[in-house]
Amino acid sequence: MDGVITKLHEISAHLNCKIIGSPNETNLLALSKSKTYSFFEGKIRVPKLFSSVSEIEAFPVFSKPDIGYGSRGTKLLVNQEEVIKRWEKNPETLVLEYLPGEEFTVDCFTDREGNLLFCSPRKRGRIQKGISVNTTPATEIASSVKEMAEVINKEVKLRGAWFFQVKENSNKDLTLLEIATRLGGSSALYRAKGVNFALMSVFDAFDFSVSVLENDHFLEMDRALDQRFQLDITYDAVYVDLDDCLIINQEVNPVLVGFLYQCLNQNKRIVLLTKHEKNLEETLNRFRLSRIFDEHIHIKKEESKADFITDRSAIFIDDSFAERKNVAEKLGIPVFAPDALPALIND
Repeated sequence: MDGVITKLHEISAHLNCKIIGSPNETNLLALSKSKTYSFFEGKIRVPKLFSSVSEIEAFPVFSKPDIGYGSRGTKLLVNQEEVIKRWEKNPETLVLEYLPGEEFTVDCFTDREGNLLFCSPRKRGRIQKGISVNTTPATEIASSVKEMAEVINKEVKLRGAWFFQVKENSNKDLTLLEIATRLGGSSALYRAKGVNFALMSVFDAFDFSVSVLENDHFLEMDRALDQRFQLDITYDAVYVDLDDCLIINQEVNPVLVGFLYQCLNQNKRIVLLTKHEKNLEETLNRFRLSRIFDEHIHIKKEESKADFITDRSAIFIDDSFAERKNVAEKLGIPVFAPDALPALIND
């Protein structure tokens, strides 16, 4: 967060550590959009700012805080009355020209010598609360934003990872929205292509020379709400089913295999408990699963799995509701369907 960066620099004398990033004068300039626009006016295209209603020739216009992030406090204003009300409520609000076109983030890296080592734009696809949660490389504007990046890099002192955002105006001209002296929220797109901004910034901060090695392939990144769980159960053994559980549609269930290896790392006993109707050893060998288990229990179709679970500090994983119900009622141990596996995997 931009505000956190500037605050850390303010209290740097009290911190027994190095603050990695750009100088604070650059951070303060980037923190204020009005200062950024004023500084770069005439050097690169910046949005037109309005200081009075009479200056506005066409609507809609856009308003946003001078200092802010994540689209907080932004609003599209469609007439003079809305502009007046906005200024009456908050006189410091910026009112600027509306930019209706595509929006892009340009991830950059500048080394300790001031060399711009990396500059690559990505399209901000789906946006939630000002954060791009779907993004793809935008090679079609690479040369245009490279020129803007070189101007920014020349005019202010930058170090390590930084980014800027641009948006097309009504003529499709790229216009500066903001500069930030930090990692972009979705810069992990390039991390997946081999460009580790965080690690490069650390090495550069300690005066090591760094270079960029980017894989040349197309990549799309989509970010979504994930879930993390914390369970209050302890167990020493895992009993797991095979068909439609560990093997689904003739493919190994990678989530369940990952969990089983987690159990191996924790020295838990793993038992395969199955009613598999074919040759069990052949199936396990075919799917390369034969050496995961401490024990194979191969029972008949009419038998109850609850009768073969001897560990009392155990959990049971099976796709069959009837089997899970029977085990839970007879043994009183936790039972899980395959779709509940995320609750068992450690973050």
